[in-house]
Amino acid sequence: MPTKTPANTPPLILVDGSSYLFRAYFALPALSTSDGHPTGAVRGVIAMLRKLAKDYAGSPIAVVFDAPGDTFRNELYPEYKGNRPDMPEDLREQIKPIHEIIRAMGLPLLMVAGVEADDVIGTLASQATAGKRPTVISTSDKDMAQLVSDHVTLVNTMSYTRLDRDGVVEKFGVPPERIIDQLALAGDSVDNIPGVEKVGVKTAAKWLNEHGDLDTIMAQAESFKGKLGENLRAALDQLPLSRTLATIKCDVELEQSIDELIPAAPDRAALTELFTRFEFKSWIAELDADDGESDAPAAADDTGAATTDRNYETVLTPKQLSSWITRLKKAKCFAFDTETTSVDYMVAELVGVSFAVAPGEAAYVPVAHSYPGAPDQLSLTTVLDALRPLLEDSKLKKVGQNLKYDLSVLARYDITLKGIAHDTMLESYVLNSVGSRHNMDDLAKNYLGLTTIKFEEVAGKGAKQLTFDQVPLETAAEYAAEDADITLQLHERLWSELSEIKPLRAVYESIELPLLEVLSAVERNGALLDGGLLAEQSQELAERLVELERSAHDEAGKPFNLDSPKQLQGILYEDLKLPVLKKTPKGAPSTAEAVLVDLANDYALPRIILEYRSLAKLRSTYTDKLPLQINQKTGRVHTSYHQAVAATGRLSSSDPNLQNIPIRTSEGRRIRQAFVAPRGRRLVAADYSQIELRIMAHLSGDAGLNEAFANDQDIHRATAAEVFGADVEAVSDDQRRSAKAINFGLIYGMSAFGLGRQLNIARGLAQDYIDRYFDRYPGVRAYMERTRAEAHEQGYVETLFGRRLYLPEINSKNVQAKQGAERTAINAPMQGTAADIIKRAMLSVAEWLASDDIDALMIMQVHDELVFEVHAKSVDALIEGAVARMESAAALDVPLKVDVGTGRNWDEAH
Repeated sequence: MPTKTPANTPPLILVDGSSYLFRAYFALPALSTSDGHPTGAVRGVIAMLRKLAKDYAGSPIAVVFDAPGDTFRNELYPEYKGNRPDMPEDLREQIKPIHEIIRAMGLPLLMVAGVEADDVIGTLASQATAGKRPTVISTSDKDMAQLVSDHVTLVNTMSYTRLDRDGVVEKFGVPPERIIDQLALAGDSVDNIPGVEKVGVKTAAKWLNEHGDLDTIMAQAESFKGKLGENLRAALDQLPLSRTLATIKCDVELEQSIDELIPAAPDRAALTELFTRFEFKSWIAELDADDGESDAPAAADDTGAATTDRNYETVLTPKQLSSWITRLKKAKCFAFDTETTSVDYMVAELVGVSFAVAPGEAAYVPVAHSYPGAPDQLSLTTVLDALRPLLEDSKLKKVGQNLKYDLSVLARYDITLKGIAHDTMLESYVLNSVGSRHNMDDLAKNYLGLTTIKFEEVAGKGAKQLTFDQVPLETAAEYAAEDADITLQLHERLWSELSEIKPLRAVYESIELPLLEVLSAVERNGALLDGGLLAEQSQELAERLVELERSAHDEAGKPFNLDSPKQLQGILYEDLKLPVLKKTPKGAPSTAEAVLVDLANDYALPRIILEYRSLAKLRSTYTDKLPLQINQKTGRVHTSYHQAVAATGRLSSSDPNLQNIPIRTSEGRRIRQAFVAPRGRRLVAADYSQIELRIMAHLSGDAGLNEAFANDQDIHRATAAEVFGADVEAVSDDQRRSAKAINFGLIYGMSAFGLGRQLNIARGLAQDYIDRYFDRYPGVRAYMERTRAEAHEQGYVETLFGRRLYLPEINSKNVQAKQGAERTAINAPMQGTAADIIKRAMLSVAEWLASDDIDALMIMQVHDELVFEVHAKSVDALIEGAVARMESAAALDVPLKVDVGTGRNWDEAH
């Protein structure tokens, strides 16, 4: 049984090779080599596969062909496919070359005797559905429609049109589970499957929609009138056989499951020979170009071109290690990387380390490859003892890709990595946060034009993926040494660009690079979690969910699956006749959250569904999952902070994600109550107050906003007084609420329509509020107009500290895209400056804690908040020192203000 597939997994592509074969032969021109060998079908099939691989880049592809000889269907019905002409000889002789090229491309090729390609694909599709694995079947065979499910779709071989469940119904008139019955009734002249005479697919669909299924139709055959009824009754004896012949067998014994269909690396030598033999000159040229890239994983020279030399060494002896240590000591800067057993820095064990000292000059030192037959390696102790002085020497400069991970792994071995000079992930991120993803593979492609060895190529994919200690050393060494080598190349290229832009260089050197060490420490500190409290809350949520489900069924008048958008759609719009406020791209009434929020103002069931969804998400994401993420050795959860994800510079976190725990609901606050302090200690939460509005006041220079903040006024009450023309003391709570929506809405580019919707007022009145706001705060309007103009002119905006936020669509011809970029242009300097400020605060506080006697740990960063765990006797000193450093992290025209609290748990401290 296949394992459950993680979210965002690229789809598995199953190719009906036999369908490709006939389509290529009959639909494309006949071609041949100069000496007369036919190649039209070869070129057609391989061209379609190459296009498919391009369209589904990153997806594994497997190709299935019919095996020679008869199948079980011929035994059941000797006339099966009996009216098909023999395969043309010039097509037959192209089959072997096609198979050879497919295998040389590294694609799995399956053929099983006694069954058809359809049956092999059906078995794999069944596994995909069971494992919830997204799968695409590339075929032009209509019979395959019976395999479509929520996880399996069809793509037509020639037209590339897609068929999901809705598409099957639209095209054939019946859902996938009725395709077999339809084929049995209508018959199939291509496969010579007998059906009911004069009954085609449309009549069959009509009967099935009226009566349900084939068995019911057969049982009620006497009720069918006219000639078609007579034909139906005449066909009753052979319909079960027709159904069997039309049914794709989904339990074929296969040597490989879907999880084992892992493409291999292309055999370039074999492909070159085959393409040469069949005179595919353009493909030979592409291979030559690819070879030029793959053989050139060395550093860029001054022109940005990559060197073609490579000299990698696998270090297995003390003499080799000693030689490399000497080279590392002499190097001006060397690249460093670890290979481990896990991406979780808290449990990862070292398998080896790699270095690069110059373009193409790299080494891998394995210490723990443990597969059967693995060669002898230096011991972990020997290697770490030899490397410790270098790794802990701050004078020896190191460069890495995501060095925070390597730093954390080494810390588990009591090695403090020092001398961190550069991190290529952060260099790329600061240079252009939206220019590309910032992983090494993408950076190598974008900046060096090189294709690197992917981890999946050496370790496999899915459930069968090996941990790195099980990867054969000859493969592992090339991969690991390349990591260090490419990192050094990337640094040379990225640094040459980044160092030329002084504001960005300052952001990199003074904020991002030093912050990685602070974040590593915060991650390893972790937060203590009360798993029992979460388990108790999880049980209560489960009981509440049952109550909500019961209430929803009562409102609907019948039971239904609350987690099924399709069933909910039927209840809301067909049974209860609620108004359709919005439709999906396919034209169906929407059940999205925003729609339910609007409906909830007037109807009970949408309110119930919203609460149900909210609590179900809390339970699955936090109360059930958080206890499973507690480290068994520390009793704490250790998140991973990501510096190079959000375009604005904000940090994000995962495993667990600490950024999205709700704070405005009682259930969310209860989750925060599970984050606790050990006995004798307290949690302290220090949170910037209205930091983005304060930044807006500074950037806009608006006198009214600056005065309100300078006088430490309630900014929302002050804004309400300005907008509504009232004394501050006379502002009502409703007016303050409206002013708060205006204050925050405008800095996020909210329109009058959006404000009206949020405040539940008419659009005209909302526009009146906005106009009054800009009349009272003209500096804000001027700032927005100035920022839009600058963004259009230069293509980016900047934070107060010089971080650039590029806007690729600011001059787009697409109006919506351009307006979205304009809204980002206004907000990004505020959000980005806020991110820079709290990062500067973390650096300042961390430096202070390291040099002071205070018994405290920084354990979390969440949005504009820092959370500390501190000894009870040091609480006051921690608050005083942390607040002072946070409030002085930036010099604005208005004062920064920090709200602080303390308690036995995070909720109390907030």
